[in-house]
Amino acid sequence: MSSKTRIVVLKMKELIYTAVFLGLAVVLITLFLIMFRPRQDTSDPIRPASYIPGVYSASITLGSQNLNVEVAVDADKIQAVSFVSLDEAVTTMYPLMQPVMEDLEAQILKSQSTENLSYSMETRYTSQSLINAIDLALEKAKVK
Repeated sequence: MSSKTRIVVLKMKELIYTAVFLGLAVVLITLFLIMFRPRQDTSDPIRPASYIPGVYSASITLGSQNLNVEVAVDADKIQAVSFVSLDEAVTTMYPLMQPVMEDLEAQILKSQSTENLSYSMETRYTSQSLINAIDLALEKAKVK
């Protein structure tokens, strides 16, 4: 009789192991299905406009001269960032203005934001003053 008991106990252990592994397999499959299912688009298909389309400007005072920065925007995108009329006296006195503006414009158009822009330590003050002017012009363009 004792031999039958051992056989039943061994079979019971096998049944318990099988049940545990099947339970783990079901949990694992469920986890994979949840993790790798296609994402549903939660964004609103009709996105409200971020900007009022147009051209906006802000000025920077450099010594005795004002330098106007112009930002052109669509309803949801920054189109261009430039100087309105860069005077020859300004380019002579501040030679970094034009190259820094071109670099910032490329970064802003790519990222559509003035956040996390990179610039060198040599041009940090010029870059910061231009970024502040661009932010001011974009603030005028934002939908309220």
